[in-house]
Amino acid sequence: MNTEEKVLFEKEGLKFSKFGSNHYCTTFHIKNNYIRLSDIINFDLIKLMYDLNPDIYEFVQLEKLGDNDARCVLILKHFFEDLGLPQRYACLHLHKSTIDETILFEASSDYTNPPKNIPASCKPTSIKNVKSVCEIITQHDIQFTHNIYFDEANIMPIFVEKMVGVIVHKIFKRVKQFIENVRV
Repeated sequence: MNTEEKVLFEKEGLKFSKFGSNHYCTTFHIKNNYIRLSDIINFDLIKLMYDLNPDIYEFVQLEKLGDNDARCVLILKHFFEDLGLPQRYACLHLHKSTIDETILFEASSDYTNPPKNIPASCKPTSIKNVKSVCEIITQHDIQFTHNIYFDEANIMPIFVEKMVGVIVHKIFKRVKQFIENVRV
């Protein structure tokens, strides 16, 4: 198993890398001296991530199942239609836990009961699981590490990896900028 990091995209403090054939990782810091960042790291932050990116997501539904569990359904815009690739959607079960100074979000695909509004031509993503680690450096500085693991059979062409890197950069850059500019 190849675990050597291959940086696919790095810009404005965000790095998108690949490890092996099916593990992609995004890392970045968020710093804001005006708010306690640990207080906003919850499912509402995940909803904010989708709300700040309407040009990326066609539909997003986040249903809280309790304090530490949620279900998320999202339909991506049809980015690769001109290339003949299908539009994608994901159904994820999310779990939040806190260990010492780390807030962890783990998600796994759950396509057992997809919503009725998924277009017939839309295909499920091949995401196996997602693991987001929010390491609290100080109350005003957090290191984010967002890992996506695809099914072993999923091999993304290099040009698609680069485009995904640009899209991921856009998503997290907007969230980072929004949080860093909050004043209370």
